[in-house]
Amino acid sequence: MAKGSESGSESDPNGWSRARGLVVKTLVLIGGAFLLKRLTKSTTRWDHAKIVARSLSGEKFSREQASRVPDNYFNFRILTCPATDMVDGSKVLYFEQAFWRTPQKPFRQRFLMVKPCPKDLKCDVEVSSYAIRDVEDYKNFCDRPRDQRPLPEEVIGDIAEPLTTIYLNRCERGKRCLYEGSTPPGGFPNSWNGATHFTSELMVLKNNEIHTWDRGYDDEGNQVWGVKEGPYEFKPAPASSFNGMFSPLNFPLSQPLEKKIEGSFVLQE
Repeated sequence: MAKGSESGSESDPNGWSRARGLVVKTLVLIGGAFLLKRLTKSTTRWDHAKIVARSLSGEKFSREQASRVPDNYFNFRILTCPATDMVDGSKVLYFEQAFWRTPQKPFRQRFLMVKPCPKDLKCDVEVSSYAIRDVEDYKNFCDRPRDQRPLPEEVIGDIAEPLTTIYLNRCERGKRCLYEGSTPPGGFPNSWNGATHFTSELMVLKNNEIHTWDRGYDDEGNQVWGVKEGPYEFKPAPASSFNGMFSPLNFPLSQPLEKKIEGSFVLQE
């Protein structure tokens, strides 16, 4: 009996070791599943909308692209900033676009509304653009002190007719982008230069870089305006926006501007 008791006591440590190992593995699996659940739930639909709104905001230039391919792209400056929030939480941004040399004279002004996609759509973030009732009141909105801007309630009242809506999805792992998407397949109505409709594509990359591509088509599917080579690439402004101000890109063009701008989406919406 004594020997049997000793044999049992010798085997107990191994049994306890195996049991303890199983307990640890079980706890790790449970903890991992719980952590995965927490991480999955940590980014909500509204979080995605906030990330996109933040990425769209700020001063950005197409300077690098214009330097690489000056025959097809211009050095544009876009400036976007928060304007107000809607009752449902949608972020309203003010957007303007101008030539680098004349930022005080934007030729394109819009309100952008950023919010989660409706649950019945297979997308993450919806970005809609709207006309502004009186664009003169909003020129250089983002550059002004806050007490010299239209009030939030005035902004809401100045949101005019809808222009476009782009539906964004999170990018697959391994891609450079964070979000990418486009208008619906049929695009939106447009009559510039013989077009019947136009499409827009938007890609949000890391470091607040964005790529945009607008193209107009006629009834037969021929592209009648917009760049054909690829999207405009807008990168955040460098520490000093005056770097490179004496570049040839920032002096009068050797050929008429009207000729050079033909085919560029920015003036043709």
